[in-house]
Amino acid sequence: MSENFIRRYDVDSVRVLAIFLLIVYHSVIGFQPWGKDVYFIVNKDFLESIWLIMMAINIWRIPILFVVSGMGVYFAMRRRTAWQLIGDRAYRIFLPFWFGVFFIAPIHEYLFYVYNEKIYEYTPTFGHLWFLFNIFIYILFLLPVFIYFKKFPGNFIFKSIRYLISKPFVIIPVFSLPIVIEVLLLQPKTFEGYILEPGHGFILGLLCFLSGFIFVSLGKDFWISVQKAKFLSLVLSISFYLIRILVLLESEFKEDYSNLFLAIECSTWMLTIFGFAATYFNRPSKALSYLSSAVYPVYIFHMIAQYSFSILIFPIGIPALIKYLILVTATIGGSFLLYEIFKRIRWVRILVGISR
Repeated sequence: MSENFIRRYDVDSVRVLAIFLLIVYHSVIGFQPWGKDVYFIVNKDFLESIWLIMMAINIWRIPILFVVSGMGVYFAMRRRTAWQLIGDRAYRIFLPFWFGVFFIAPIHEYLFYVYNEKIYEYTPTFGHLWFLFNIFIYILFLLPVFIYFKKFPGNFIFKSIRYLISKPFVIIPVFSLPIVIEVLLLQPKTFEGYILEPGHGFILGLLCFLSGFIFVSLGKDFWISVQKAKFLSLVLSISFYLIRILVLLESEFKEDYSNLFLAIECSTWMLTIFGFAATYFNRPSKALSYLSSAVYPVYIFHMIAQYSFSILIFPIGIPALIKYLILVTATIGGSFLLYEIFKRIRWVRILVGISR
């Protein structure tokens, strides 16, 4: 079989990992003193120390989803025309997005108001589904570029990147460059503030989405490069993380250098994950097949599950850490339960991202 049509199970694995970490991350926000400010249901006892661990995740958890989504568009275009791609993504992304805006996000917003004894007025809202809206816009905006790349796979950009990443470890600066340029030009106040700073979040997502398409288009050259660089990427990621929490967090140099460090750290974490995934997880399994089909609707449902179980668990008089572990487990289990229910309702499952 041609390399262009071989399925990358490691990409599926990374997508599943990213969504599970998103649930873990969102659950931790329910135990932070500032969680209520971003409309999360918050426990009265906090687990602020856990946030240090989440700081290693929060700078790459969204960018890697955009990279994987860009890779997904490349895979989708292998057997589709441009119009077929738009139709497929409208069906798979835009329809669930609008259903979520009117019927999913308002539910967990309502639960937030109920828990905090506030008056709720129904309002359609993006909620956590803003990611889907951005993906669809990126596809429309970048489609001419993608068509060109598909028609001319031997283009100058592909040739140049392929040549560069054939050199030992050069994949690290090449992969990092777009993100570094973005933060140096836009100078966001908080690198991980994708929603708080929409301009930065939109452009960063666009660049990651385009990067995902370009790098996966290079085929085995990209995957060989990330596998060779995975241990160096891991060392760099941990080093930049330690510099961030031990030096830059309280340093007078934070304003001048933190964005540059964060951009590189974000990139090296992503390369680390792709490198280890390509080495150890590029193989089919029944579990991966099931999780791959479930992970998208689980993402859509997880906030309803988290808020519902938060209301039930938080009033219980047990240690906060135990509550957190129960909340994560219940949120994952509840999200999969909703997936199993909705996938059996023929005319509803398309509205929550369950494929035909």
